[in-house]
Amino acid sequence: MDERNSLYRYVEDMEKWLEQFQHTMHELDKNPSIVFDNETLPTIQKQLNKLMTDVNYYKNTPQALYKDLMNDLQKEASALYNGYRSILHSNSKKNEQKSKVEKKSNSKKSSEETSEIVPIGEHKLPPLPYPYDALEPYIDSEIMKLHHQKHHQSYVDGLNKAEQEMEKARRKNDYDLIKHWEREAAFHGAGHYLHTIFWNIMNPKGGGKPKGELMKCIKESFHSFESFIKHFSEAAKNVEGVGWAILVWSPRSHRLEILQSEKHQVLTQWDVIPLLVLDVWEHAYYLQYKNKRDAYIDNWWNVVCWDSVSKRFNQARKVKWQPY
Repeated sequence: MDERNSLYRYVEDMEKWLEQFQHTMHELDKNPSIVFDNETLPTIQKQLNKLMTDVNYYKNTPQALYKDLMNDLQKEASALYNGYRSILHSNSKKNEQKSKVEKKSNSKKSSEETSEIVPIGEHKLPPLPYPYDALEPYIDSEIMKLHHQKHHQSYVDGLNKAEQEMEKARRKNDYDLIKHWEREAAFHGAGHYLHTIFWNIMNPKGGGKPKGELMKCIKESFHSFESFIKHFSEAAKNVEGVGWAILVWSPRSHRLEILQSEKHQVLTQWDVIPLLVLDVWEHAYYLQYKNKRDAYIDNWWNVVCWDSVSKRFNQARKVKWQPY
């Protein structure tokens, strides 16, 4: 019964996500800067209609829902999301030219900055950019499902709750519990943001070595790529308790650094930008690797997406403060 309820809640969550996606597509259609080509849009509309039909069927016929279908629905959702991203990609050059004309020399935006603001207490779980089984055999699909659907979702929920409670405190001018909610916001917020990076710096076609400016900067900061791999891996293996190993760009020192973070937010630094993050909480590996954290870390390098890390690096290194 618990598994049946879990599957049913999954379909309900998928239905909510589809409603949000449909709204996003509607807003895109009204955006004059977006041009739909004649092939992409019908394909996305067909995928959207099919997935909505499937979700509606399983919601109204729960006895027909089985565990394997969750992965099928996730694959459909991933294909739909990739189609949506292809629309944005096809318009990127046009938008880039437009932004160059409109942008003033003293107002530079990062690649992740948009005109939209996340309202207080309305953070959402981002979809994975690949199916749950895509990183096998290095990371098991069951781990990915639990990690994404349960653990990351809990950080989103915790961050939203903390923000809502602090907003309530401001309205009522009652700060008796502010210490508690600030701690909750730090823990859950860092968990949400680090996991959002984590999903996107992995890929089933990952592994190998970075190229270009990122590789050059790694060698300048750590003497060699092999030395960087050794340092990062040892930092991850020696996190006390649970936490992260994090490669960051330091705008102050103008170079890369490797940090540890206990939990999500303890023992880290301010004034740096995360580029590559590795989750070494037990929920990230224990079902598959048991207590062999070292083996998980060694295998994880096979799914690192250096292209994504390079994109983050190329944007991050534009931020430079006066060195001290």
